[in-house]
Amino acid sequence: MKIAVFDTYVLRPDGRRMHFDILVRDQSPDKDVDAVLAHGRRYLAAKQLPADSLTAQECRFCHVESASPSVEEEMARTGFAIIELQNCD
Repeated sequence: MKIAVFDTYVLRPDGRRMHFDILVRDQSPDKDVDAVLAHGRRYLAAKQLPADSLTAQECRFCHVESASPSVEEEMARTGFAIIELQNCD
């Protein structure tokens, strides 16, 4: 499965810069910006972080790649996947 990777940076309330990737299927409507932002906001809300701060300025399409089996499983379950990179604790 081909996935679109959206590189995402959010400033946390504690001042640290959070970095994570939002992964979606490489097809419309999955990779439409509004849909991707909704997934990112859902992720932030689950982390009990302000979700309204996420806009297209912080979340940008990066590249397309092949999904790993674990990413495919997560996407089948939730429709998207998150790769935590920095300050996602």
